[in-house]
Amino acid sequence: MASVLYRLGKFCYRNRRWVIAVWVAAVLAVGGAAAAFSGTLTNSFSIPGTESQRVLNQLEKELPEATGGSGSIVFDAGDEPFSAEQKDAIKEALTGLGSASGVESVVKPFETEQQLKDAGSEIAEGQDRIEQAKAELEAGAEQLQAAQAELDAAKEQLQAAAAAGIPGAAQQLTQLEESQAQLDAKAAELEAGREEIAANEAELAEGQEQLELSSGIHFVSDDGSVAVARVQFDKEINAVSAETRQQVQDVVNAAKASGVQVDYSKEIVQDISEIFGAAEIIGVAMAAVVLLVMLGTFVAAGLPLLMAVTGVAVGVGGTFALSGVIEMSSVSPMLALMLGLAVGIDYSLFIVNRHRTQLLHGMPMGESIGRATGTAGNAVLFAGLTVVIALAALSVTGIPFLAVMGLAGAATVAVAVVVALTLTSALLGTIGNRLISKRVWAKAGSGGTEHEDQAEAERIDSGRGWGGFVTKHPIVMLIVSILALGAVALPAMDLRVGLPDGGAEPADSTAYAAYTSLGQAFGEGINGPLLVVGEMPSGLSDEEAEESRFDVVRELRRVDNVAAAVPAGASQDGDTAIFQVIPTDGPSDQSTEELVHELRDSAGEISAATGVEIGVTGQTAVNIDVSQKLLDALPLYLGLVVGLSLILLLLVFRSIVVPLLATAGFLLSLAASFGAVVAIYQWGWLGEIFGVHNPGPVLSFLPIIMIGVLFGLAMDYQVFLVSGMREAYIHGEPARHAVRSGFSHGARVVTAAAIIMTSVFAGFVFSHLTMVRPIGFGLAFGVLLDAFVVRMVIVPAAMHLLGKSAWWLPRWLDRLLPDVDVEGSKLAEEAPAGQASELAVQHH
Repeated sequence: MASVLYRLGKFCYRNRRWVIAVWVAAVLAVGGAAAAFSGTLTNSFSIPGTESQRVLNQLEKELPEATGGSGSIVFDAGDEPFSAEQKDAIKEALTGLGSASGVESVVKPFETEQQLKDAGSEIAEGQDRIEQAKAELEAGAEQLQAAQAELDAAKEQLQAAAAAGIPGAAQQLTQLEESQAQLDAKAAELEAGREEIAANEAELAEGQEQLELSSGIHFVSDDGSVAVARVQFDKEINAVSAETRQQVQDVVNAAKASGVQVDYSKEIVQDISEIFGAAEIIGVAMAAVVLLVMLGTFVAAGLPLLMAVTGVAVGVGGTFALSGVIEMSSVSPMLALMLGLAVGIDYSLFIVNRHRTQLLHGMPMGESIGRATGTAGNAVLFAGLTVVIALAALSVTGIPFLAVMGLAGAATVAVAVVVALTLTSALLGTIGNRLISKRVWAKAGSGGTEHEDQAEAERIDSGRGWGGFVTKHPIVMLIVSILALGAVALPAMDLRVGLPDGGAEPADSTAYAAYTSLGQAFGEGINGPLLVVGEMPSGLSDEEAEESRFDVVRELRRVDNVAAAVPAGASQDGDTAIFQVIPTDGPSDQSTEELVHELRDSAGEISAATGVEIGVTGQTAVNIDVSQKLLDALPLYLGLVVGLSLILLLLVFRSIVVPLLATAGFLLSLAASFGAVVAIYQWGWLGEIFGVHNPGPVLSFLPIIMIGVLFGLAMDYQVFLVSGMREAYIHGEPARHAVRSGFSHGARVVTAAAIIMTSVFAGFVFSHLTMVRPIGFGLAFGVLLDAFVVRMVIVPAAMHLLGKSAWWLPRWLDRLLPDVDVEGSKLAEEAPAGQASELAVQHH
């Protein structure tokens, strides 16, 4: 492979104008495709096969209007209740919103609350009427009782008179019987009245219960100062256009003129069209400073940056172009951008640094470019391949959005590798000797380079420098490093994963204001409602179906951690009903996750009690299912990555111990990175510094992304650092001396590369996209630990202790393994006699 890359480098040098033209055309073509075909990115996630997605698919068939996206608009009057003027302004704005394009319906807070109050008033009036009727009935009963007493007394007197033979008494008794019949009729009327009142009382009690069951969710706070309107869109939330979202804001913002604060949930205001902000630019600027310090000229420092920008333009541009036909999360292009910038700078830096060194040793321009591409370029190819494979392997998790994310990142890294191997060579030929400053050229011409090489050899022999310090105290350095990483990793034992809600938005954003206002005014659970879908029994009358739905509500309210449950609609045929369940706590709380599982576990009991089969969905349930699925996929993916690292490193270093050491070091730095992420983003440590104002579960796909990316980057540094040790050992240096020698020659460029990559990743820690922030931190901190603790302390210390044992490989395995020659050492054998010694200097 080194020979192929050598020829590729010389080809690009000789045809540099054509190579540059091809890449310019590629950037323009991809940019045009991105502008023409890019689609809408999403911050929502789903996984086929989960329970929530199954229920959602069922609902889409039975009740499609219920699957449209929704968002909340929060109106806040401050410390006082809404004035009449403010209410009118809100009503007018929401009335105008009802006719907006893309809006299916609007739940108006004051009208809805008034309807609930009117219903309550009607029931109260009905109760008053019943009480009045009961009073009238009791008065009639008393009158009837008094009349009956008088009649009984008269009847007793007449009976005595008739017995005494008094004339006319018998006739009067007959008249009394007619009066008794009248009284009996009135008594029957009173009894009928009692029965009617009892029936009315039962009906009123049922209406009262149904009102209570239907009105567990309020839209105006108890103190009358906060109101919430629900906007239902006619499309799934990811398909709602930016124009529709903006139109909603433009229409409703008119209410601000009355002095009301208006805030919107993240579903309405999410804008993910911009992926590059001020923080990211600062990260790239820091990388530029490191390049300038290391390479010495603006031309040399600018070249890796230009290569990274070119790779990102093609890779990320291609990702955007495909977003029109592939559902893609907003994190996908951000991850591709992050990786494209970091590896693009580093890969080009390795080749530029090798070429620069060779020029200073007197190698001709064309030959130096070819050799740099064949040696450093070979290591770049392998390192890039490890990152590509690790990211592409995300597809094996069976999670579509994660596969798209991994493939987008892998494609961008692959483009960065191709750019480094081709465009870098072409531009190096175009730049020529201007790559190196006049001062450095003058120093090289006076023999400064030879003196530096001799001084470096003496420094290595004496054990000075960081590599010498580590190898002089290997046991102490190993113990301290491992204990430090273990201590930082401890918080990872408390890892909880989830997807961000409005509480994770920036503290100064309208989405965060809406989230907090809702939680304070109506309870935290209002921010994470669950949707329960019921399959109704067939053959029910309308009254029976209604009663059955209320039976389900009663059962739902008996479940722990349910603050409210109400009927929310039914299909036209009555076969499907939906219910809204409000948890007691927020969407990212542990209790809400437990509630989702408990509702599913209680489905059998609810079905037995009501005859209704239920399923749980909604964005909160979807997020919980996605997080669980990602957590379940983590061990499989980690095992795949670890197995892959062992195989790849076995091929590169032809050793059993080195791959095991490299992989163990990777796992240590990974665990420590997880621990730091948990401490900051879940526990809230240093929250003010990192903008974590509402700690919660760690982003659910962050662990699996960190495994893939950090594995690839860790193997990059392992290859660039340890391959020098291997080459020194193969060419006859004692094993322990080879550790110092290889470390000395590789540490400078690896240090620069790690600082550059950390700077780029750190620029995303304060991104405007909250989901990207923990990713940027996790990767930046992971690179720091892996490069400066694992690769520059643990690996050299352990290899120095192991000595020759570090390079042990069974003979039978040595014969089976192909020689990949990552460092291109065979090029020295193919070099012309006059250049062989010069090339040997570059390897050692």
